Amino acid sequence: MKRSRINEIMAQADDMIRSHGFTLPPFAYWTPDEFAANATAARALIEARCGWDITDYGDGDFDKMGLFLFTLRNGRLTDLQRGGGMCYAEKLLISKQDQLSPMHTHVIKAEDIINRGGATMVVELFGSDDNGNFAEDRGGMVMCDGIARTFAPGEKLSFAPGESLTLMPGDWHAFWGEGGDVLIGEVSTVNDDETDNIFRAPIGRFSQIDEDVPATHLLVSDYATRLNP
Repeated sequence: MKRSRINEIMAQADDMIRSHGFTLPPFAYWTPDEFAANATAARALIEARCGWDITDYGDGDFDKMGLFLFTLRNGRLTDLQRGGGMCYAEKLLISKQDQLSPMHTHVIKAEDIINRGGATMVVELFGSDDNGNFAEDRGGMVMCDGIARTFAPGEKLSFAPGESLTLMPGDWHAFWGEGGDVLIGEVSTVNDDETDNIFRAPIGRFSQIDEDVPATHLLVSDYATRLNP
């Protein structure tokens, strides 16, 4: 993706988030130089990979297949492993109209996906085989606003603003906005986007960046090369 396009997506996303009554934390608006100057104090944010995250999954067509995310907070895998401490994460996502977030599952993460506002959120669901692999012929059971619901293989569930879906490890899912763009909240166990996203198709989680202009704000994928806390 071109850095100029990423900068544009950030500005548009910030406008949408604000239009629904949310405001991103102060570090979201640091310039790259400000982030570098604060890197030591912000070490926990950097290690938890909190911040801006924009991907086209390596496909090269963000509007067709892509996702905007901002990780607001993220816990520690060591706390999750010992069963106490900061075992949770929270994100804001924007799924544009007909923009696919492709079929995937998680090994560790359980998550609530909440339609925070906008159009309809559509989620396509499949179950897993006995080894956790994608199973085209298996459905399963999910919780919709705390109510158990059985789904058939490939069933598409629709969620209006205020409605939510709970997904457990092994629940294969893809999602998109229908009728317009959707602001999505995600509340989950500790999140590791580098290792805990298992895609059905052989695609990448992060985009290659064409640095055609300077970055307005750093992406989480920039931290390793641009910051040295």
